[in-house]
Amino acid sequence: MIFLSMSLTSAGLTPGRSHDLAALSTLVVTGSPLPVGDWAWVYDEVSPQVRLDSASGGTEVCTPFVGGCEILPVRAGEIPARMAGVRAECWNDDGRPTTGEGELVITAPMPSMPLFFWGDDGSRYRETYFDSWPGVWRHGDRVTISAAGAVTIAGRSDATLNRHGVRMGSSDIYDVVERLPEVTESLVVGVERPDGDYYLPLFVTLAPDVELDDALRDRICAAIRTGASPRHVPDEIVAAPGVPHTMTGKRLEVPVKRLLQGTPVERAANLDSIDAPDVLRWYAEFAAGRRGS
Repeated sequence: MIFLSMSLTSAGLTPGRSHDLAALSTLVVTGSPLPVGDWAWVYDEVSPQVRLDSASGGTEVCTPFVGGCEILPVRAGEIPARMAGVRAECWNDDGRPTTGEGELVITAPMPSMPLFFWGDDGSRYRETYFDSWPGVWRHGDRVTISAAGAVTIAGRSDATLNRHGVRMGSSDIYDVVERLPEVTESLVVGVERPDGDYYLPLFVTLAPDVELDDALRDRICAAIRTGASPRHVPDEIVAAPGVPHTMTGKRLEVPVKRLLQGTPVERAANLDSIDAPDVLRWYAEFAAGRRGS
């Protein structure tokens, strides 16, 4: 079993052609939700026989909440099941189970659930996970759980795009934009402004020798409009030197959003826990420039 933490499609790699992967039976991807297009890349460029599963959990519990199951089918964009010993549910904002998109919650204690954070008396731990509903762990992910128990993760709750009252998943945009050969990776955030306006910038990392001109901006917007919806089209498209991630491969949507809202970079994220501190500093400089203008 090999664990993948981020997409490799944009790198142009073809490991199934350059290596003998006949013994590879299972791939598990974690970190950020895997765009649907990347599932096809695994079966086209890695192995047509491999089982591709996605898993999602938490650092504090040292385990997945949801993941693969050998007796259940693999479907692109879905996580087959909830893990044994995890009573995971999907709740709406009123704290009731919903069949639509809602909050991922854990409604019963897990074997590996901590009692407090290291160096904390328990108050920060409770504020982080149990502040919304007493006794119920709110993980901070927006999910949908099907009647069959399959889980689809839209993204982090505090990074969910909410434009004019309509919730949108950032993964919907990534899935479209990163199919374009000119774009290697992207990052989108939604920022509520003090005047009540909503700012939706899309940052793109470009392939070598590609320039973000008006023609490419138009192509990106057209692809998003067709592949997602007109509401997903960003207010601005910005070329960025990279996309910062956690050490487990999650895009730092929330810290970048905080930077654009005026939070200093040292408070927006722990620079020692991300893969590219200099890239995050670039976003801080961009945010300062936008606020100055």
